[in-house]
Amino acid sequence: MADNENRDQLLTPSEVAQMFRVNPKTVTRWARAGKITAIRTLGGHRRFRASEVEAFLAQAERAEA
Repeated sequence: MADNENRDQLLTPSEVAQMFRVNPKTVTRWARAGKITAIRTLGGHRRFRASEVEAFLAQAERAEA
């Protein structure tokens, strides 16, 4: 159950950027381009589902190999 909660966790652009070792603005660009789905908070900030980020990370790693 705890693993399922982690997969539904919302991540900030900075947290996603750390996972990919890129700048947070790059993550924002990916969201604008539709490469990764972003959820907007009431304040207009972007948040990313951990499960989608993990899938995108796995896809990026496969593309490198």
